[in-house]
Amino acid sequence: MEFGLILVLFVTSITAILAEDVSYGTIVVDGTTSIAKTDDNFICATLDWWPPDKCDYDQCPWHYASVINLNLSHPLLSKAVQAFDRLRIRIGGSLQDQVLYNVGNLKSPCNPFRKVKHGLFGFSKGCLQMKRWDELNHFFNATSVMLTFGLNALHGRHKIKRTLWGGDWDSGNAQDFIKYSISKGYQIDSWEFGNELSGTGVGAHVYADQYGKDLIRLKKMIKELYKDSQFEPSLIAPGGFFNQQWFTKLLQVSGSTVLNAMSHHIYNLGAGVDPKLKHGPWASAWVGESGGAYNSGGPHVSDTFVNSFWYLDQLGMASKYHTKVYCRQTLIGGNYGLLNATTYVPNPDYYSALLWQRLMGKVVLAVDSDASPFLRSYAHCSKGRAGVTLLMINLSDKTKLVTDVQSSINNIKLATEQQNISRKSFSCSLKKAVSGSGVGTEASSDQDLYREEYHLTPENGYLQSRTMLLNGNPIQLTDTGNIPRLDPVLINSKSPISITPLSIAFVVFPDFVAPACG
Repeated sequence: MEFGLILVLFVTSITAILAEDVSYGTIVVDGTTSIAKTDDNFICATLDWWPPDKCDYDQCPWHYASVINLNLSHPLLSKAVQAFDRLRIRIGGSLQDQVLYNVGNLKSPCNPFRKVKHGLFGFSKGCLQMKRWDELNHFFNATSVMLTFGLNALHGRHKIKRTLWGGDWDSGNAQDFIKYSISKGYQIDSWEFGNELSGTGVGAHVYADQYGKDLIRLKKMIKELYKDSQFEPSLIAPGGFFNQQWFTKLLQVSGSTVLNAMSHHIYNLGAGVDPKLKHGPWASAWVGESGGAYNSGGPHVSDTFVNSFWYLDQLGMASKYHTKVYCRQTLIGGNYGLLNATTYVPNPDYYSALLWQRLMGKVVLAVDSDASPFLRSYAHCSKGRAGVTLLMINLSDKTKLVTDVQSSINNIKLATEQQNISRKSFSCSLKKAVSGSGVGTEASSDQDLYREEYHLTPENGYLQSRTMLLNGNPIQLTDTGNIPRLDPVLINSKSPISITPLSIAFVVFPDFVAPACG
């Protein structure tokens, strides 16, 4: 629970709430150039392998939410995934390098995971049956998932000492598994090699030069197997914690034609992506797994409103450092799931992720501000339409932040004069654009230009509430069990933005002139 206390104290360090203070400032958005770009499918969530008896700190939060036993027919699961309109899902996790695929010429017994005293992470090897793989792919196809699958990178190796594993990777089982997937027509966007085997590893590690040689072999195998296909999946690695010397060696050994992306994991509740990661310009950077706190996250923190301060801030910072994909641990399972592991009801971070997915485009813009240091602000070109979207996070527990937004083009307040279209035509285009985004809005006035605001606060002001408010109203499933509409309030573009203490807001400016947005 130490990490939970740190996070709560981080946003509630001043315990005596006096009369509300107001701080005024200005945010300047540079819409002339892009400072970074994310992937179209930046938002990603993971599915893990942990069985129900995975326990930490006297609690067992995984239930039946693993790749092996997740209820794929649960109506809330499909609705929650479909709401993202092409969610990227990464299958992987600590037990990934102990998974055998029951296909082809597998010579080892393929049994379920079970607890064993001296097993890696306390578990035996496990098995993915092809019947289950078929069921998973049926679900992924029905919900338009973009899939990244983490392969077992320890198969065939042997333990040398402590956590060090040596020997060549046995590619036979993976090859048979990929062949089977191709024969069934399963669409795999990317294959990832290994989980947390970099540097000194977590439960196990492999030397970087050996890892690099195995990546070359895997890349060659993928090219050969997909030579008759119209699409060749990307190769991602190493899916571990960043170690500069190890990552650099891996890139040197594998060369410039092997890796499409380098994935690393973050569990620090602190600053985002390390810019030193950029040693191979041919490979983009992914955060392949991040849940804030490892060992399943923390109850009453990871699954509550307060975690969105960390999560959205991480998404904003990662975007600025050219991170293409950010995978949240997990979609479901543990305390850090976007969905509750037993009811499948969305936790607050689910709606934070959904709003990001719908509102924040892939082009990242520079932001300058003289506002309070408690304000975190990030700007992107809006998703699927003209204009700019701001993410604003007020970390102060007693100060309301009031800000004007200006464009760096002429350093004047955003106003009607920035657009060269009639109010009537803008009103029609705004209604059409918003309707197409799936967010929803009311009709705008023909007399003024409006921005859209989405203010997120906890129910009753309690930071560890599992209920998030949108513009003062609880975000809840509809009576028919559907994901609710996430409607903004419309505010005159000329007025300043007001962000209450300990709250988050997405603000969309459809009329913001930003040449970088095209």
